[in-house]
Amino acid sequence: MTDASSHFGSTGGTPTTPGRFVDRTKIDPHEILPGLNFQPVLGERSLLNFVQFEAHAEAPRHTHEEEQVVLVLEGEIEFEVDGDVRVLKPGDVAVIPPWVPHGARTTGTPCLEVDFFTPPRATLLDQARAAVEKGDA
Repeated sequence: MTDASSHFGSTGGTPTTPGRFVDRTKIDPHEILPGLNFQPVLGERSLLNFVQFEAHAEAPRHTHEEEQVVLVLEGEIEFEVDGDVRVLKPGDVAVIPPWVPHGARTTGTPCLEVDFFTPPRATLLDQARAAVEKGDA
């Protein structure tokens, strides 16, 4: 068992920005490909991206320098990580280190998943910053 006081007992340090709450429903979805919508939420050193796949949508196989962790919230998705293909359902997680080839597609049902990137995914920064500036994220 982990010592709770060491986990929750940190002291010191100075916040670099204020915390905030985000209402995902106020973030304008950005359709990156047909049937594939992104809603990114930007932190200081990380980025969380809500991803809605419509039925029969695909994120083609690709690589990037950011580490990515995927969590399926609703539906199911066929996910490939470096040649290993699995069907992920709610609660399933995939971990993708930098530069590992991966891709995903839905078949007959839609899927809502969350992608967590560290550092923030460079290609989503403009959209995420715009949402922050609007006060939506």
